[in-house]
Amino acid sequence: MNAPLANISPLTKISLFIFLLLLGAGGIGGALWYEALRESGPLIESRNVIVPKGANLELIGGRLEEAGVIRSKWVFVSAVRLQGVHRELRSGEYKFRPGVSIGHVIDLLRKGQLINRRVTIAEGLTVSQIIKTLEGTDGLEGALFPVPDEGSLLPDTYYFAFGEKRQTIVDRMALEMQRTLDALWAKRAPNLPITSKKEALILASIVEKETGLARERRRVAGVFINRLNKNMKLESDPTVVFSITGGKRKLGRGLRKSDLRQVHPYNTYRVHGLPPGPICNPGRAAIDAVLNPEKTSSLFFVADGSGGHKFSDTLREHNKAVREWRKIEQRRKANRKLKP
Repeated sequence: MNAPLANISPLTKISLFIFLLLLGAGGIGGALWYEALRESGPLIESRNVIVPKGANLELIGGRLEEAGVIRSKWVFVSAVRLQGVHRELRSGEYKFRPGVSIGHVIDLLRKGQLINRRVTIAEGLTVSQIIKTLEGTDGLEGALFPVPDEGSLLPDTYYFAFGEKRQTIVDRMALEMQRTLDALWAKRAPNLPITSKKEALILASIVEKETGLARERRRVAGVFINRLNKNMKLESDPTVVFSITGGKRKLGRGLRKSDLRQVHPYNTYRVHGLPPGPICNPGRAAIDAVLNPEKTSSLFFVADGSGGHKFSDTLREHNKAVREWRKIEQRRKANRKLKP
């Protein structure tokens, strides 16, 4: 397992000899040994080093030497063995600061003070999109099985150590969603037409897809609550998109009248009430908006051309707002044609 001394440079042999000599001297030698372990190392700038799972002591020392963290892997190996801590070193990704000493390197590896990586899951992503994000995140390992239910994962920033399982992240996301839903459900407004946490999650996913503006969430939720109370169809475009794509791809085009007419349980232009499940994974704010909606008389909304929506109380007002939106769309289409 150990490399022959013939392959070690003369300078390293001298360093190793002096190091071992100090260890055997006792007394003053012991103090000098302590100082040697605390002496600043050769590292000039911070560097990350990955210690693989199952790596033996020589491999770890070699990695550290190659990265410039220590001068000699053999001095490191000897120091670890003489301390009797070689079985305590932990795998993972470490960040070493400039001038870190051998003693501090050993301490870090024993304590397992690993680097925290992070992955951010945006609100409104579908399960399919979240899986793709996790599969493309460097430092995560393993397959995901079974595929989580749509709407069961809470979007947020999650921290992890190098080599952590993707399934572990998904399990944490599912737990956080359940905790968040439980907490917000306990503080819901009275007399809502939402009778279960699942229904709250479904409507929150629709609100999440309808608006990206924080100031609009509660009002959009209020519109849908009003429509449910009046037994009106929700007529939400994002639900129609989901009925076509299943959340697995982008539609890549605008909705057609034929799309709105198709018979599908997720097409809220055809069915009353809520669809059978969420259409994405909503964030905390969208769930809270549904459970504590704005009190409004509005029953309709349509894009206003500025990134927000125009809200209307009557169908007549809404139709006027729709005509204005179509004029904006036509102008934008004409401008795109004029561009070279």
